Amino acid sequence: MSTEMSTKVRPLSAIEAEMTLPSSPHAREVLMALSALQARFCDGLNALSARFGDGERLRRTAWGRDGGEHGGGWRLGATDTAMLNQGSLNVSCVQYDDLPLKRLSSATALSCIVHPEDPRAPSLHTHISWTELREGAGGGWRLMADLNPSLPSEADRSRFMREIDESLSALSDEQRAYMVEQGDRYFYIPTLERHRGVAHVYLEQYTSGESAEARAADLALAVRFGEQVINTYLSILEHAYGRVEREGEPTDAHYEAQLAYHSAYFLQVLTLDRGTSSGLLIHNQNDEGILGSLPQRVSRPLLSSWVARQPHPQDLLLTSLINALPEAEDGIVTLSSEVRRNLAQVIREHFKAHPEALKHQARGDVLPPTVAHHD
Repeated sequence: MSTEMSTKVRPLSAIEAEMTLPSSPHAREVLMALSALQARFCDGLNALSARFGDGERLRRTAWGRDGGEHGGGWRLGATDTAMLNQGSLNVSCVQYDDLPLKRLSSATALSCIVHPEDPRAPSLHTHISWTELREGAGGGWRLMADLNPSLPSEADRSRFMREIDESLSALSDEQRAYMVEQGDRYFYIPTLERHRGVAHVYLEQYTSGESAEARAADLALAVRFGEQVINTYLSILEHAYGRVEREGEPTDAHYEAQLAYHSAYFLQVLTLDRGTSSGLLIHNQNDEGILGSLPQRVSRPLLSSWVARQPHPQDLLLTSLINALPEAEDGIVTLSSEVRRNLAQVIREHFKAHPEALKHQARGDVLPPTVAHHD
């Protein structure tokens, strides 16, 4: 892609015109690094769209926390294009410099979710974030990546895990193995007896120290991880879209497998994913951005068939989520912006009415008190 078409990383001065940024120099440094990763991913997807799709580029949408007083963010996204079923690359930076009673000082994150239109191409989720607390343990880096295909490919799975492992070479063998174990634990769906995807890594509250040197090394680790996740996935995606030339257009069976998988993804995100529920419980100012992780279409009958499998009160949650979906003659429901906002409200109401339901959510060994940090 030519330089003039590359996504520009906006300077801090331009971002500050939209929202108040943290006073922490390191949080600002992290924000710029994650913004550069977002731009890299955006350029890659735009280039693939120009080559294999309709050339539609990702569009920018901004949001503000408390009108921008406490930060905010922006996402680069596309929906129902020739290449993407749903794509959302989100950067957020929230701070509470003027609220000293909050334990959280700032939280800066990049969360990317891509669901390709071609069912032979795998979905991807990755999350990289840095959290600063005013005092005490519990901050640090969260690194996550998972490859999520409708039609699994062992070649894609093994390549993804190999190259992600290489990006984490600064960690010990034990730490890298632990990330895989934690990812497999977090992304398991007990009621379906399967994982959400085929390759998962997850590290919570990582820091090698508080010195300037340690912080610089940790930031470099996070950036290298993000670059490798993005580069590897874009290469896998390019190969997958080359299948049209080699194998022809996807079949009805391919799309049926994708719909079933997207329905399982919907179930995992809205009933199990702790990051999603935490984000929705903290505020209602970016519901569409948070639920940008959902694909565009799901099967209402398939979701209904899973209600009886859910532990109580998550059976009530899934029932309420299904009731928030519009009726469709063929049972295939499109998740419009309005539907996503309705789903967000269902989740908030459920966990406020049933706080004990949080025990059913996914977790690793380290359980971050995300909501409490924002209280």
